Amino acid sequence: MQTTGAPAHNWAGNITFGAARLHRPTSIDELRRLVAGAERAHVLGSGHSFNLIADTVGDLIRVDRLPRRVEIDRDRRTVTLGAGLRYGELAAELHAAGFALGNLASLPHISIAGSVATGTHGSGNERPGLASAVRAMEFVGPDGGLHTVDAESDPERFPGAVVHLGALGVVTALTLEIEPTFEVAQWVYTGVPLDAVAAHYPEISASAYSVSVFTDWHGGEATVVLKRRVDREDAGQPGERFFGGTPATEPWHPIPGMPATFCTRQGGVPGPWHERLPHFRAEFTPSGGEELQSELFLPRERATEAIAALREIAAEFAGVLQTAEIRTIAADELWLSPAQGRDSVAFHFTWIKDETAVLPVLAAVESRLLPLGARPHWGKLTGAAPATVVERFPGFADFRRLAASLDPDGCFRNAFLDALFDAAP
Repeated sequence: MQTTGAPAHNWAGNITFGAARLHRPTSIDELRRLVAGAERAHVLGSGHSFNLIADTVGDLIRVDRLPRRVEIDRDRRTVTLGAGLRYGELAAELHAAGFALGNLASLPHISIAGSVATGTHGSGNERPGLASAVRAMEFVGPDGGLHTVDAESDPERFPGAVVHLGALGVVTALTLEIEPTFEVAQWVYTGVPLDAVAAHYPEISASAYSVSVFTDWHGGEATVVLKRRVDREDAGQPGERFFGGTPATEPWHPIPGMPATFCTRQGGVPGPWHERLPHFRAEFTPSGGEELQSELFLPRERATEAIAALREIAAEFAGVLQTAEIRTIAADELWLSPAQGRDSVAFHFTWIKDETAVLPVLAAVESRLLPLGARPHWGKLTGAAPATVVERFPGFADFRRLAASLDPDGCFRNAFLDALFDAAP
């Protein structure tokens, strides 16, 4: 096991964790002994969070050096994987075996366990968040014991345990639902008027398996990315015009000035699901972390109101916002999922790496979207008070009780979780 006392940073470099030590165990037994001997511990995944959700004053743990594990059950259509894997690593192996995940996030570089723990998502009217694929989860509890929660055998606790914010233990393995592999073709339409996006958003979001709308908010236009499954009836090219936009004439990157070689193949060329559903290629690092991110999930029926509200403050985005994205997520019943109980639309913001400049603009955004029922992403920046956050998740009080039952001494608690738990009713 590798143990260092050097400070660890998140991917963006805006967070320096306060852990006394950073550990990278190489076996489950090493991990169990480490956790059993720790007064305070927390897990750091790929570090693609922008707040202190992964922080601890004790032992910070990474599981990326645990033995690699990918076990495909063809009959049950599931895959059981080690928690250290990233989506890009798993996806290629699944595809080679003839299987696929139903959805992927924009970045295939992020850890699967970390994405599940924070309620991260892909896009699509009919596609719930990535955590909805979980069928079982194995984790090490505060006493070093190895525990499992399963959708079939533990239906009462399971919906509360999947999106867990790192509060229940150290996840060592996940079992995910899979399906037969499929191909996707991706089209990019530029110059779509924001007026058309606002007026026709339900039609736009329903026009492909996965749809993303990108805008800088102050230019009056958007770029729409459509990802269509080749095996579906709607797999053909949408047309030469798309709600006033036209097909991109060259490869396109969501952030102006960035090379499009980082992006997955566009232009309607079919390819494997894992090489089209993400915006970025697994073999490239899309940026050096020179950004901050925020994201807010609203009831889908509030999309038009939210677009109008953000356009009212369009001038404030200039010089602070790199790009913004609108996507849809189907409802699920996971207690801490941002899409719990409601079909959702997510408004994502990629900011410049300057918190002093960003936070006032983020406050203006949240002052308009929180009254519409917005829920902040667990792993991204928000200025909302903990009480404001937890009141938006109907299952949060139940989750606090679940965490207390599994971790009564608060081994996996940190300042981020303490603030949320103290604010819960």
